[in-house]
Amino acid sequence: MLQSRSLIKQLVAPILSMQTWRRTAFLVLDLPIGLITFIPIVVGLSLTLGLAVTFVLAVPVLWATLAMSRGLAAMERSRAAALLDVELRPPHSPLNSAPTSGSGWWAGVRYRATEGASWREVGHHVLMLPIGCITFSLATVAWAVPLLLCLLPILVHWLPGRYAAIGSVHVHEGPQVLSALTLGLLLLPGTPYFIGWLTALRTAEMRRLLSVDSETQRLRERVGSLESSRSGLVDAVDAERRRIERDLHDGAQQRLVGLAMDLGMVRQKLDEASGVDPHVRSLIDAAHIEAKRAIVELRDVARGVHPAILEDRGLDAALSSLAARCPVPMRLDVDIVLRPPRAIEAVAYYVVAEALTNVAKHAQASSVTVAVARRGDRLAVEVTDDGGGGAVVGATGGLGGGLAGLGDRVASVDGWFTVLSPLGGPTVLMAELPCGS
Repeated sequence: MLQSRSLIKQLVAPILSMQTWRRTAFLVLDLPIGLITFIPIVVGLSLTLGLAVTFVLAVPVLWATLAMSRGLAAMERSRAAALLDVELRPPHSPLNSAPTSGSGWWAGVRYRATEGASWREVGHHVLMLPIGCITFSLATVAWAVPLLLCLLPILVHWLPGRYAAIGSVHVHEGPQVLSALTLGLLLLPGTPYFIGWLTALRTAEMRRLLSVDSETQRLRERVGSLESSRSGLVDAVDAERRRIERDLHDGAQQRLVGLAMDLGMVRQKLDEASGVDPHVRSLIDAAHIEAKRAIVELRDVARGVHPAILEDRGLDAALSSLAARCPVPMRLDVDIVLRPPRAIEAVAYYVVAEALTNVAKHAQASSVTVAVARRGDRLAVEVTDDGGGGAVVGATGGLGGGLAGLGDRVASVDGWFTVLSPLGGPTVLMAELPCGS
């Protein structure tokens, strides 16, 4: 008796489970939601294709269709979470990390229109109508047939003539009704498992079209972690450069200046005194000259580590100081309304400084042009000289200098760098740096 009760509980429990009925509700809702998603998406795509010859009208319609598709996909993911306890992560990449050039509305439309995740969502909405017809029908029939067979004895007893007509089959009260009841009792416990299997197929379809797979999500999170750690490292290195520059300026440089002043005063005293050994005088003169040379070299080193003018007055003033010291006639064109982040300013400054050093040493140029402009969330740097050309980015990297070192500096902030230098010139060095919107 106890075993019979346990068996009955095991058979009845899945039927009464809230999970089973939430799954059933999910499958039954597929049809009305399929109508809601199919019609506007198909109409939007049809209008886009019809207006493709005008392009100007097709683009806003396409943008509206894709935006509506994303909203409907978010609704579908919420429905799966509420009824199935299934978390579907949005497959879209953020626009600020998208591999597109430019910014603004048009860049967003272009990226979304070429993103595979957007079109997988569109495909899901188009398929929802036929899928909804199938799942609605199967879920309804899966419950209706066994429940009708189980209730048939009661229905037949109250029907006129005490028989029921199911299609062309007439079921009369008696053995036929008992056979129908037995069949219904056999089918009913299997219905929750059929509903679960059907729901698993729907969940797999939604994971494929509306969600990012676990491996892609893991890689995306890993890339985000690496980008964050790299950004922190770049900021830390930039802060360390500023600290070294301050230490050199406020410490060693000031002491050398004091030493040079002391040597100057000693030399002045020696000039006023009589009977001083000429050899001692020459040593003092030489020490004074070397001290002044050391001050100049240390100032250049400090400027190379992190120029104070860049920190205080920005990239325009720092590049102007480079132009004043450049031995080659230089034309500077800076168009920066909104100041970029400090780390980006530093990279742009070093790109220009290293490029000008290479021009002075190797290009044999008679003029050089530097153009720096901010366009949206990108900072473009271009250095052009009329020298003999033939510059080649070296095979060795590192931030120590050279064109390869510049490429590494630019890459450290996720920028773009190239050099065009045919034999005979001119040489054009171009870099593009991200600086936020």
